[in-house]
Amino acid sequence: MQLNPQQIFDAVTKVVFAVILIFLTIGIIIGTGHLFLILFELVQATNITSAFREIISQVLSLFILIELSRSLAEFFRVNRLRLTFIVDAVIVFVLRDIMIEMFEHRLVVDRMYALSVLLFVLGMLRIGSVLVYQRGQSSKEEDI
Repeated sequence: MQLNPQQIFDAVTKVVFAVILIFLTIGIIIGTGHLFLILFELVQATNITSAFREIISQVLSLFILIELSRSLAEFFRVNRLRLTFIVDAVIVFVLRDIMIEMFEHRLVVDRMYALSVLLFVLGMLRIGSVLVYQRGQSSKEEDI
């Protein structure tokens, strides 16, 4: 049995993505546990603002990890990375950054404009990738 370089590359890629997915899953579990610890600190805290900011940051970070793990899980199903999941994770990451900076009152106008343009471009990329995916699905149905 002779292995060609493409088969070796595919096997190594699947192993690497599986290891990354395992680490992301462990990170999600640890992050959820840490979120509950922060929630208990919120009940006992006198300064609710800092604990609330930490909860928002942790929840949005968990969303990012979930979107990235969805992207890797989809890779095992269709054997390629879907752009929509990756763009979703980046959009959540940028929104997390904006929300944290706005909550802490340290978001400057120039940065707000730059992040707004970035969100607009990511939104257009997301819409475009969905339209291309739907066009691909409808052409597959026509072939049948």
